[in-house]
Amino acid sequence: MPNDNSYKIRTKNRNLFLRVSPGHFATNHSHINYYIDVTTQKTRLSEAQAVANALVSYYTHNTIVDTVLCLDGTEVIGTCLADALTRGDFTNLNAHQTIYVITPEHTTGSQLIFRDNTLPAIASKNVLIIAASVTTGYTAKSAVEAIRYYGGNVVGISSIFATVKECMGYAVNSVFDTDDLGDYSSFPSHECPLCRAGKKIDALVNSFGYSKI
Repeated sequence: MPNDNSYKIRTKNRNLFLRVSPGHFATNHSHINYYIDVTTQKTRLSEAQAVANALVSYYTHNTIVDTVLCLDGTEVIGTCLADALTRGDFTNLNAHQTIYVITPEHTTGSQLIFRDNTLPAIASKNVLIIAASVTTGYTAKSAVEAIRYYGGNVVGISSIFATVKECMGYAVNSVFDTDDLGDYSSFPSHECPLCRAGKKIDALVNSFGYSKI
């Protein structure tokens, strides 16, 4: 972790928790006062399954999902979510139906694109977006715009952690939110009060992790 103050926000499920570090961190789009480490949720099967099981109830009864679009390296969670959505052991519009699990390509300008060979998973499909976090909403908005551009239909946005309940007119369903981390803050870099107070940046962070400064 980027500093020695990290701790876990736990739930009743031992595989479902949020690892956080307070401090001063810089992302591509903002400065934040917590680094949220979801590495193991994205890479460890038991934790990815726990996240997926916590999210699936939002979509089992009234949402048709053809494709799960994975942002921020959430492919393992997305696969677990697709598996849960296609089970036949409870009321489910997707029971016994297959679901695409894909990830977009990023251009040098941070735009999201889909190549011709992946378009069948987007065009005319009902697409559920899953992200590691939705805070500024920048990446989620880009995903919504890309899906619309390529002829897909967005049916929802999910994440491990979120500070918003809505993005681009869609509900954001998350496992953890500001009720769990009430003093989480995100600032434009030029308006960051931590910078103004002379607090040095602890690390540069993005969806791949952190680099200490």
